[in-house]
Amino acid sequence: MRSIRVFLVATIVAILILFNFVAALQGYQSSMREADKLFDNQMLVVAKLVANLDVTEEKLTELKLGSDLAFQIWQGDELLAASANTPNTRLREFVPGFDFINFNSYRWRALSQYEEMNDRWVIIAERTDLRFVLAENVVLQSILPLLLGIPIVGILVWILVSRGLAPLTSLSLALKRKPANDLSPLEFSDSRVELEQMLASINGFIARLEAAMDREKRFSADAAHELRTPISALKIQLHNLADSVDPKTPAYRELQDGIDRMQHLIEQLLSLYRSSPEQFEQNSKPVKLFDLVQELVARLYPEFEKKDQMISLEGDAEFEGEELVVNGDAFALETMLTNLMMNASRYTPKGGQIVVSLSRKAGRIRLVVEDDGIGIPEEDRARIFDRFTRLSSAQERGILGCGLGLAIVQHVATLHNTQVEVGPSRFATGSAFSIEFLPWAEREAKDMKDEKDLGA
Repeated sequence: MRSIRVFLVATIVAILILFNFVAALQGYQSSMREADKLFDNQMLVVAKLVANLDVTEEKLTELKLGSDLAFQIWQGDELLAASANTPNTRLREFVPGFDFINFNSYRWRALSQYEEMNDRWVIIAERTDLRFVLAENVVLQSILPLLLGIPIVGILVWILVSRGLAPLTSLSLALKRKPANDLSPLEFSDSRVELEQMLASINGFIARLEAAMDREKRFSADAAHELRTPISALKIQLHNLADSVDPKTPAYRELQDGIDRMQHLIEQLLSLYRSSPEQFEQNSKPVKLFDLVQELVARLYPEFEKKDQMISLEGDAEFEGEELVVNGDAFALETMLTNLMMNASRYTPKGGQIVVSLSRKAGRIRLVVEDDGIGIPEEDRARIFDRFTRLSSAQERGILGCGLGLAIVQHVATLHNTQVEVGPSRFATGSAFSIEFLPWAEREAKDMKDEKDLGA
C-alpha cells in the first residue's frame, strides 16, 4: 500500500541527505585543500629551521625529528646532514618546490629549497598517511554532526508531515463515518484552502451521484410499476382465453411463456433495485443463515416438485456450539438464495438433485448450492455474472431466463463483502456456487478495528 506520508518523508529526507552529502563532499575537498596548504606552510617553516642548522656537528646525521618528518642538506653531491630515517641518496632531484616521493615503504610529501647564501639544497619530507589521518580527523569532526543529525531530521520531518496530513486523515474518517444512504453535502470544520477545494469536489461528486441514483431509482420503480399492470392484465386475459382456446396448443404455450418471462424480468429488476447499497445499510442486521435457507427450501419446494427434483439441506443451525449468524440484509440474502436455488432448478433436468449445504471453513460460514444439471463450461464461468448474459447451451435447450439472476447474486454478494465462486459439483455433472460469509461477531469486531485504525 502506497502512502503519501511515507513518500513525502522519504523524498524530503532523501533530498536532505543528498544536499548534505554534496555539501559534505565539497567541504571535505575544500578542507583537505586548506589542510594541505597549512601543512605545506609548516614544511616551509621547518625548511628554514633546518637550513640554519650547524652542519659541522659530527652526529648530525643521527638527528631524529620524529617518524613523520625527514630532512637532508646537500652541497653539490655531498650530503652535509640528514635525519636518521633517510637514506644516503638524494630524496629527490634538486628542483625547488613540492612533490611526492617514496622511500622507507611510505609515501612522502617533499619540499626542495635552495639556500643561495650557503650554496646548499635543503630537502624536507613529511609522511602523507599521517598528514591525511590528521586532516581527515579534523574534517570528520565537522561532518559527523551532519550525519548524526539525519535521523533526527527524519523524525522531525515525519512529525511535521503527519501534522500537515492530519486534516486529510480527519476528512477520510468523516467520509468513512458518513452512512452510505446519506448523500447530503459533507460538512468539515477545517478551513484550509486545499481542503476547501477538495471538499467542494467531493460534495460536487456526491450531488451528481445523488442525482444519478435518483434517476435510476425513479426509472426502475416507474418502469416496474408501469409494466406490472399490463402484465397482470395480460395474465388475466390469457386465463380467460383458456376457456375458448385449447391451452395445449403451441401458440398458447408460447404466449404464456413470453408473459412469464416478462414478469420474471420485471421481478428481477425490482430485486436489483431493492438490494442497492443504501437499502443494504438501512436493513443490515444479524441474520440466522440456516433458518433463512431452511425457510426458503420449504417455500420453494413446490417449484422443485413440479420437475420431480429432489432438494436437500445439509448442515446444522449450529456449528461447534455457534449459530451460523451473518451480518446482512435479510431480503437481499433471500433474493440471492432464491436466485441460486431457482437457477439450479432451471438448469437441472426432471428427476435431478439439488443440494444446499452450510458449513464452517477457516473461520467463515460457507454456503454451497450445487446440482447435477447441464453444468457450466470453465471458459464461460467468468462471464455468467454479467447482466443479460445467457449461455448458448441454455438457449439451445429452451430454458427460460432474462440473464439477470446471477448478476443479482453477484451484486448481493458484493454488498456483503464476499464473492461467488463457481466450480464443478459433487455429481458427475452440474455446477456448484459457493459463497463464504464472515460471521456476524467477527464482522462487528473487524468493522470496529478498521474504524479505530482509521481514526489513529
